[in-house]
Amino acid sequence: MGAQLRVYKQKISSAQTTKKITKAMELIAASRIQKAMGRVRASAPFARAVTRAVSAVATHSNVDHPLTTEREVIRRSAVVIFASDRGLAGAFNSQILREGLELAQLLRDQGKEPVFYLVGRKAVGYFQFRKMASAAQWTGDTDTPHFHTAEEIAAALLDAYDRGGDEGGVDEIHLVYNRFVSMMTQSPEQVRLLPLEVVEAEESVSAQVYPLYEFEPDAETVLNQLLPVYIQSRVFNALLQSSAAKHAATQKAMKSASDNADKLITDYTRLRNNARQAEITQQIAEIVGGADALASGK
Repeated sequence: MGAQLRVYKQKISSAQTTKKITKAMELIAASRIQKAMGRVRASAPFARAVTRAVSAVATHSNVDHPLTTEREVIRRSAVVIFASDRGLAGAFNSQILREGLELAQLLRDQGKEPVFYLVGRKAVGYFQFRKMASAAQWTGDTDTPHFHTAEEIAAALLDAYDRGGDEGGVDEIHLVYNRFVSMMTQSPEQVRLLPLEVVEAEESVSAQVYPLYEFEPDAETVLNQLLPVYIQSRVFNALLQSSAAKHAATQKAMKSASDNADKLITDYTRLRNNARQAEITQQIAEIVGGADALASGK
């Protein structure tokens, strides 16, 4: 009985230590969510302004730009998967990897070859473990993304798109990332980035009547300057959304772990009390038995 009590005490102590760690990680994730959502809100005005500018140029000009024209034959499609560098986030990474692989299979069914671009160590590790090829990788900047990372990703994607599928590049680009919906919900999102699909952030903006525009020096030059900035802003927004969703997933997973630790502590405490009560009962029975033996021997 004494050995069993020691085992239960060790398990209770271990569960209490685990709870302290998970509770601290939950609080850290909660504080990071607010910062991440603040960055998403701060980037929104610029993204909307760039979107309106691109929409105006695309709508009020007759320029046949390579980034806004779908190619006749699409041979290779880029799939950019935004995962995280760290785990302990529940199904955050597994659901986005599953979403990316399902999209890749859909592209194969359409006769297109998927080319993977990976963001985050978890995505890189997943592909390396399964010996799957990827065209480029970016790690170490998913918790608090910086704009230079978005610039690097956008430059690599634009370079591959300019080369085209016939020359080892790609003919279209898809982004796959987790979008922050609420503290409890992170939704996988698929966006076709190129050929350009201009998506307005608000319905009121899409219903807006644009004034007449004159382009200086010309519409093609304006598009050449605007489109790379637009692509960078969309990639950066995906990084920020993925970061906020990851912190929310971590908080939810750590809260669940803390609740499970509480349940373990309760269960092991009950078992320890039962074992201690059984030990006391056994000792009383032994004392009573010894007293009866002494009394009958007289």
